[in-house]
Amino acid sequence: MRRRTLLAATLGTSLGASHLLAAGASASAPKFLLVFLRGGYDAASLLVPSTSSFYYEVRKDIAIAPPSNELSAALPLNQDWSLHPALRESLYPLFKRGELVFVPFAGTDDLSRSHFETQDSMELGQPSNGRKDYGSGFLNRLAGVLSGSAPMAFTDQLPVIFQGSEKVPNTALKALAKPSVDARQSEIIAAMYRGTPLAATVQEGFTLRQEVMRDLAGEMQAASRQAISAKGFELEARRIAKLMRENFNLGFVDVGGWDTHVGQGAATGYLANRFDELGQGLAGFAQEMGSAWKNTTVVVLSEFGRTFRQNGNRGTDHGHGTVMWVLGGGLRGQGIVGEQVAVERASLFQDRDFPVLNDYRAVLGGLFQRQYGLSAAQLARVFPAAKARDLGLL
Repeated sequence: MRRRTLLAATLGTSLGASHLLAAGASASAPKFLLVFLRGGYDAASLLVPSTSSFYYEVRKDIAIAPPSNELSAALPLNQDWSLHPALRESLYPLFKRGELVFVPFAGTDDLSRSHFETQDSMELGQPSNGRKDYGSGFLNRLAGVLSGSAPMAFTDQLPVIFQGSEKVPNTALKALAKPSVDARQSEIIAAMYRGTPLAATVQEGFTLRQEVMRDLAGEMQAASRQAISAKGFELEARRIAKLMRENFNLGFVDVGGWDTHVGQGAATGYLANRFDELGQGLAGFAQEMGSAWKNTTVVVLSEFGRTFRQNGNRGTDHGHGTVMWVLGGGLRGQGIVGEQVAVERASLFQDRDFPVLNDYRAVLGGLFQRQYGLSAAQLARVFPAAKARDLGLL
């Protein structure tokens, strides 16, 4: 029974239970997706301080040109900030519609500049000083305070952010196209548990997987016939939107490949391609959500930013402050929000990085307060010892 128990636990964690399908089905219910960019993306190439002479002085090879009629130039957002041109067709229209805002100088007080330490710290959402509970991520705690939450991690393994007392399923959308366990194998495994206390749990897990695969089959066929891009994140984002629109209301997905120490490029190149893929995916997600988009909020977060100066390999190294993105059909469209300072050498943290002026826990706390109407006590459970900061995003 030890092997059977292990299998059942795996199925229960990765597939969930069928009762979750009904919980998040309402298009009018608030929905939240967190997109985590693992690797610490270069925020100064995304949100360009295009009026800063210091920016162009220290980024001779990787700076994005200020707004002009050239296609390689940054896209104007306000008097101080511009957007990477790779997002011209995907996210720039959302910004102009008031469905995308940015929070610069954001992040955490973690100073390790370690990918793993800072990612874990952010996903836990606990105070940096004192003992940490590594089995309690902040999205799991959020699921615990919400009524009728239907969470799903769109990942290979359950991430730290969703670990905790609430039962949260996870599934990798790419794997659904070719499941590792086919129908025959599913029946063999289910037969192992018939007549045992675990029979119902195993059957519910396989039922959910079959329903998800059936829902995605039509979309996958349409992808090949209706010219939906096969680029990794867009296809996955559209699948996530389909599932969140009908089945789930609290989601998480992570996207890797942002550690650009060497040859990151400028208006074109490696980083520009990553922005293009991410932008197309987020725009596709918004489109696929349909009428539910007006009740949906998406936050894009990374563990840290990168050094403000380019390094000797025309890339950037591990930094500190970053830029958070907030998207949604119900945003107030304020553009660039949060506390800000002029981008110059004197404002850098330790003479190398963007400073953190907007704590990510405070920003998310204010957002959750608006979206879900959480009380102070509920917010304290999600983000202990953090004071929510309402930026008026919703």
